[in-house]
Amino acid sequence: MYRYDHYDHQIVKERIAQYADQVRRRLSGELAEDEFRPLRLQNGLYLQRHAYMLRVAVPYGLLSSAQMHMFATIARKYDRGYGHFTTRQNIQYNWINLEDTPQILADLASVEMHAIQTSGNCIRNITSDEFCGVAADELIDPRPYAEIMRQWSTFHPEFAFLPRKFKLAYNGATEDRAATAVHDIGFTVLTNDAGEIGLRVMVGGGMGRTPILGSVICDFLPWQHMLTYTEAIMRVYNQYGRRDNIYKARIKILVKAIGIDDFRAQVDAEWADLKDGPSTLTTEEFARVASYFKDPAYDAFDGDDAAVIAQAASDKPFANWMRRNVKPHKKPGYAIVLLSLKKTGVPPGDATAEQMDFVAGLADQFSFGEIRVTHEQNLVLADVRQADLPELFKLAKAHGLATPNIGLLTDIICCPGGDFCSLANAKSIPIAAAISEKFDNLDFQHDIGEIELNISGCINACGHHHVGNIGILGVDKDGAEWYQVSLGGAQGNYSAIGKIIGPSFSAHQMPTVIERLLQVYVRDRIESEPFIETVQRLGIAPFKEHVYATPIKTKHVAGEDAYA
Repeated sequence: MYRYDHYDHQIVKERIAQYADQVRRRLSGELAEDEFRPLRLQNGLYLQRHAYMLRVAVPYGLLSSAQMHMFATIARKYDRGYGHFTTRQNIQYNWINLEDTPQILADLASVEMHAIQTSGNCIRNITSDEFCGVAADELIDPRPYAEIMRQWSTFHPEFAFLPRKFKLAYNGATEDRAATAVHDIGFTVLTNDAGEIGLRVMVGGGMGRTPILGSVICDFLPWQHMLTYTEAIMRVYNQYGRRDNIYKARIKILVKAIGIDDFRAQVDAEWADLKDGPSTLTTEEFARVASYFKDPAYDAFDGDDAAVIAQAASDKPFANWMRRNVKPHKKPGYAIVLLSLKKTGVPPGDATAEQMDFVAGLADQFSFGEIRVTHEQNLVLADVRQADLPELFKLAKAHGLATPNIGLLTDIICCPGGDFCSLANAKSIPIAAAISEKFDNLDFQHDIGEIELNISGCINACGHHHVGNIGILGVDKDGAEWYQVSLGGAQGNYSAIGKIIGPSFSAHQMPTVIERLLQVYVRDRIESEPFIETVQRLGIAPFKEHVYATPIKTKHVAGEDAYA
C-alpha cells in the first residue's frame, strides 16, 4: 500500500499545527463559531446533535493493521469505544471533544492518516472496488490510478472551493463494485482492442435530492491524460456550476441542464489547452506509484484446498459463511474474506475498539497486514490462504464478525440518521434494528437470496437508499418521523434508481412493510430469480398493491390503523 513520502509528512504536519492554533482561538473565544466552522470542516470535524463528529479519510478503502490499531486507540481514548465505517469507505467518530481534536489528528498522522477533505466543497475521499488488486474478475488494478488522483486532488488550490462537494470512484473489474454510475466522476480502467490501457469516464452521477445516473463522457481516455481530462471537467464545473442554490449545485445538475453532448464539448474545449500540459502522466510517475501496490509474497498452490471443501460439505455454519462471506481470489489457493459488521443488534457499520484491534490482528495473521473497507460498511481481508479459512471463521465468529449475511436482507446499508446527524429527518438505526430482528433467521435469508436494503435518514442519501433494491428514506411529516419506501434500485453494472411505491409509513409499520414486499417476491418469483429481477420484470404495481391492501396497525396514531 502507499506510504507517505517527506512531502506528505510535511504538509500534514503543517496542517495539524495550523488547525491546533485555530482550535486554541476557538476555545479562547477569539474565533466565533461562524468563523471556526469552515476551518473545522476543512479538517473533517462536524458539529452534530450531541457532540462533534470527526470523519477520517481511508483512501480507496485501504488500511494497514497499524492504522486499524490507531482507529481502535482513538475510539477507546477519545470516543465511546467504537467507530462507524461509512459508505464513503471512511470511519467516523460521533462523540469527540473539540479540545482533543488536534491530538487526534497528530495521532492519525503518526500512522500516515488524516481527515483533510472529508468535508467541504472539494474533492472528497476517493473510493474504489474493495477487492481491487485481488479480485478474480479484475482486468486492471485501479489502486495506482486512485492514488495518483488522491495526490493530485489533495490541497489542489483551484478546486478547494467548488460549488459543492465532489466524489470520485474507481473500478477495474468486470463487475462494478465501486458504484461508479452514482458518482460525480466514475472511472473504469480498461484496455482497448489494441491492448492499450485507458479509462472509461462517467460524469454527472449522484444521489441526494435529485438522483441521477452518470453519463459516459469519454469511452476511452488514454491513462496519461487522466489528470488533464479531470482538470478540464473540474474547470467547467467550477465555472458554471450553480452557487446560488445548494440543492442545485452538484455537477449532475449542470450536466442534466445542458446535456451530456454540450457538456462534453465544453470539456473538450477546456482540455485542448491542458492535454499535454504539466499534469500529463509519465510512465516513470505511474511506475513510482504503482510500485507501492505490488503483490505480496503469495505461496504457490495448484488449486482449491480439498480439506476446506470437504469441511464445507459437512459443516453447515461454515458452509453458509463460505457461500456468503468468502469470494474468489485471483491466486489459486487464496480467498477474499468479508467480515460482516451487520450482526443483529449492532448498528450497521459500527465496530468496537476491541473488534478493530482484533481485525488488525487477523490481518497480520492471515492477510499480509492489510484490511479493506467496503462502501457496504463491512471489512475485508483480501489475501487469506484457503487452508486458513476454518480457523479464521472460528476466530471471527467468536468476535461477532462472521454473520453469514453478506449480500442478504440483513446486510443493511444504514447512515447514522437522527440518532446523531443534525441534518437527518428521522432515525435510521432503529429501523435497521427492527428489520434485522424480524428477519433474523439465516435459513430464511438464504432462501430469499440476494437483496440490497438501504436506509437514509434524510434526502442527502448517505445510506444510498436510491440504489437499494429496497430503499428507505426518513422524512419529516409535521414534526414526526415517517419513512418513504422505493423499489428497484440497483448499483453496479446495471445501476438503477428506485421508484417510490406510495405514501410513507411510520417506524412501527416498517418491518411489516418489508414482510409484505417479500411475500410478493416469494409468490411471484420464477424459480431462483433474484429479488431485483422480479421487481424489474413485474414493476412496482403488485408490490404496491399488496403493501397497501390492508392497513398496518401502528402505535403512533391513536385509534387508527392507517397509512400516512
